Amino acid sequence: MAEYTTTRELMERYSVRSLVLRLGVPAMVGQAFNLLYSIVDRIFVGRIPQGGEQALAAIGICAPALTAITAFAYMVGIGGASLMGISLGQKNQRRAEQALGNAFWLVVGIAVAVTAVLLPLRRPLLYLLGCSDALYPYASAYFTIYILGTLASLLGVGMNQFLLAQGFARKGMIAVIIGALTNVILDPLLIFGLGLGVRGAAIATVIAQCLMAVYVLFQLCRPEMPVRLRLHRLQGKICRRIIATGSMSFLITLLDNMIIILLNIVLRRYGGEQGDAWITCATVVQSFLTIVFCPSQGITTGCGTLFSYNYGAGNVRKARQSFLWVFVLCGAYIGFLEVAVQLAPGWFAGLFLQDAALLEMASLCLRRYTLALIGVAVQYALVDGLTAMGKVRYAFPISIFRKLVYAVCLLVLPHIGGVESVFYAGSISDFVGAGFSLLMFFAVLWPRLRRELQQMRA
Repeated sequence: MAEYTTTRELMERYSVRSLVLRLGVPAMVGQAFNLLYSIVDRIFVGRIPQGGEQALAAIGICAPALTAITAFAYMVGIGGASLMGISLGQKNQRRAEQALGNAFWLVVGIAVAVTAVLLPLRRPLLYLLGCSDALYPYASAYFTIYILGTLASLLGVGMNQFLLAQGFARKGMIAVIIGALTNVILDPLLIFGLGLGVRGAAIATVIAQCLMAVYVLFQLCRPEMPVRLRLHRLQGKICRRIIATGSMSFLITLLDNMIIILLNIVLRRYGGEQGDAWITCATVVQSFLTIVFCPSQGITTGCGTLFSYNYGAGNVRKARQSFLWVFVLCGAYIGFLEVAVQLAPGWFAGLFLQDAALLEMASLCLRRYTLALIGVAVQYALVDGLTAMGKVRYAFPISIFRKLVYAVCLLVLPHIGGVESVFYAGSISDFVGAGFSLLMFFAVLWPRLRRELQQMRA
């Protein structure tokens, strides 16, 4: 049985440090399993006889569009969970229930619209993302099947945020593990056993997403859930607030994917005959960053209710402690991986590649990209914490600055050090972005936020 019956009881029984571990670690573990959705696909696909490297590069081409689709789920999920958490902090149970019900209908509507729009446009979209004629058959097969599972994907990811927002981090973790283990089991059976290749990878992922969605909806409908899923009618005011808050998460994901697209375009333009090889290396780098970012995002989403609840309650001390301890946990995880990849880049590259020449290229790219990776921990703690509080206008400048630095580096570095120097863009933007974020937060944003919290408390 649970040790608490309401989110308020959970928030007031434990210290912030304990809650960060209690909520953040299970969510981090869940997202670590979530890595298997993409990482396992790529590991198995990279080992397909005759064309594995091309199939791997094709998945890298699809990745920005598919991540952008998932961003809709995070937009509604994080926006709705933020409103729910603030409402619970203000002891407004009805509005918390309305946030959940309206979010459900928003996810369903968006999923149907996205599927209807993207299916007929997949060919021009994939070529826009940097696809070549040689990669298109692989990319089209994977993309088409994945798009057909959009509804299950968005429901599973989006509605899982409401389990986390009520403090049920373990249930959220189990939801992700169910999908990930299903994917691990089905991938080799479909890719190699049935000879479906890259199509098998996509089918396995869609089936896994369906199972995750069923589990999440079942949990949210159970009578013992503090805020249950009920089909409230759509209310414009609540939907606008959900989208306004969640738009920060959506915009960040969209910009991240535009940067990946820009990276692929730059590598294609300046890579010459090795353009596909450099894109394959970039796919390996992005796969490693997924190992970094997914669990880190798990920490911040799992702890999101700490920020939103304490903001709604006007608790300055606990809000400040939330920023500190979330940064400590993210920093410990990201710092460990930064050291590991600097010491053994070939091991990480070898998870995805077999060709010796590509392994050497990808290892060098990994080292150059991750020299200042610890700076990302600052971004996660500050940007996601402020977003959970509904303070999108505070979070936006911190997030956008790092991405602008990255984009400028992508455009300038090829003219300075050749195509291989492009991979320094990640390290430069991480270092400069972390410094700017800390300066903005302590000099400008926190004094304003503290006054708001004190006024709400009063």
